[in-house]
Amino acid sequence: MSEYRAAVRHHTLRTGIIEFDNGTGRIINVPCTIRDVSGTGTRQALNSSRWIPEQFTLVFSNGLRKDCRVAWRKGRLIGSAFVDGYASPDEQAAMMTEEEQSRHRRQIGARVRSARETRGYTEVQLAELIGVSPGFVSRAENGEVDIPLYQLMHIADLLQVSLDGLVAGPTPSGLPGEVDAA
Repeated sequence: MSEYRAAVRHHTLRTGIIEFDNGTGRIINVPCTIRDVSGTGTRQALNSSRWIPEQFTLVFSNGLRKDCRVAWRKGRLIGSAFVDGYASPDEQAAMMTEEEQSRHRRQIGARVRSARETRGYTEVQLAELIGVSPGFVSRAENGEVDIPLYQLMHIADLLQVSLDGLVAGPTPSGLPGEVDAA
């Protein structure tokens, strides 16, 4: 499986616009609901049964525009891939709401805490090993601050877990502030 295919999807329900040229030079705008986003593409539900071409521009509510191509279709649900490959970290952040970003930070922090406890380290010990303050480790584990990628890589090595596991693995149950979606 390629690294792009394994991209983490962030569930969202927000409106967007699918924009395309209908072949006559006229731009068509079709409203959609963006169901989730990842670094490589999106899934969106069309709000109508209008035909969508194989390539289009997805316009997010904040104005971000991404050229996409249809990867698959199932009724009004479309899976699309970004034409330029992988979205930049800034673009990915713009695709997620503040609440989604916060939830993602909390999930990463919970995975770090779980891995740290499994390996028998205290916050203070982990902080010393990665060269940060114990307060930073505490805030990171609580999802209050972002953990830079280079530090996540170091943490994964120290705790003998995969980076993918820290970023996108199963989240330990009982995460503060999480509501069961069931």
